[in-house]
Amino acid sequence: MRSVRVKLKCIVAVLALALIGGCGKSQDKLTLRLAHILDPSTPVHKAMAFMAARLDSLSGGTMHVVIYPSGQLGNERECLELLQLGSLDMTKVSSSVVENFVPAMGVYSLPYLFRDQAHYWQVFNGKIGKEILLQGEPYWLRGLCYYDAGFRSFFLRDKAVYEPRDLAGLKIRVMRSNLSIRSINLLGGNATPLPYSELYSALQQGVVDGAENNPPNFYQKRFFELCKYFVLDEHSAPPDVLLISTHTWNKLTPQQQAWLQQAVAESVTYQRKLWDEMTRKALEAVQAAGVKIIYPDKSKFRAAVKPIYDELAGTELGVWAKRIIALTGAGTKQLLDEITTFLPQSYSADISTTPSTSLQVGIIGRPNVGKSLLTNRLIGAQRMIVSAQP
Repeated sequence: MRSVRVKLKCIVAVLALALIGGCGKSQDKLTLRLAHILDPSTPVHKAMAFMAARLDSLSGGTMHVVIYPSGQLGNERECLELLQLGSLDMTKVSSSVVENFVPAMGVYSLPYLFRDQAHYWQVFNGKIGKEILLQGEPYWLRGLCYYDAGFRSFFLRDKAVYEPRDLAGLKIRVMRSNLSIRSINLLGGNATPLPYSELYSALQQGVVDGAENNPPNFYQKRFFELCKYFVLDEHSAPPDVLLISTHTWNKLTPQQQAWLQQAVAESVTYQRKLWDEMTRKALEAVQAAGVKIIYPDKSKFRAAVKPIYDELAGTELGVWAKRIIALTGAGTKQLLDEITTFLPQSYSADISTTPSTSLQVGIIGRPNVGKSLLTNRLIGAQRMIVSAQP
């Protein structure tokens, strides 16, 4: 029955796209249609609008992108199916949805895969990330880039969590995903699958003791009204992925492909700055509301989920994970760029490295959460700089 409903929705979407014109050339102008489920106020929508404007400029007005946000053309799975049919040109979906079509994308859902932000972007901007983007081509899905969707962390009603044993007996809301359930249970919690739309009332009524998501979501959904603790353990970080149908990509000339790739690359940098700013403001706001921000030692959490990686040894997903984990430090310059990007323009900072690879930062007049969040980034960056030295 569900498959019939999905097929009917796809047919309706295809007919709607046909009525609004479809992809094609009109007087030497190519129009690409991009659909996604997010609100226009989100950083990723703004980044895609930025991409559309840059593509129009780079192509001299010969390439145009029309964006359909808020699920106008279907949910994420349905948009991917429309790409496969060639009835839609582009879409933005979570990698956790793409993995149902492109198995290699499943590696990004593994717990504690990324050491920190530097490692995260080293993967997505590097060889491995680009290889995985192309794994969908046999399924008519070509990845163009990754957008930052944040690191998922725990938030709890009444109990502070500093290490896995503190999660013992706590009911933690998770997605209906075998991997998510297994991860939380290995960490000591009691994984409780629940629709996200029911989470606020579930926390309010004590049905669950906590949940996990990124800081902006924690703030926007007002979970800070019910939860006293936000634990920045950053256990999972599946990115958003921008994809294009291979039916569309293969029709583009090499020059058009180059213009599109450049516009997309610039939009990644733009979205990343928007996301960092939103994350900083969210943490400041919830701390001001009385939430305690906890920065735990991730090593104990990472050790607790090791059985998941042991079970993957020798599998295709295990090979991808091994390559990602084996990546060495990103290098001093990139790490300093990470810190500079994170700092709001209104802050004054002097960042320098000494021959001993210690990191010195002069910070003036920052609010407390800015200091604690920045300090956490700097500690991680300093460790990476040391490991990056020859």
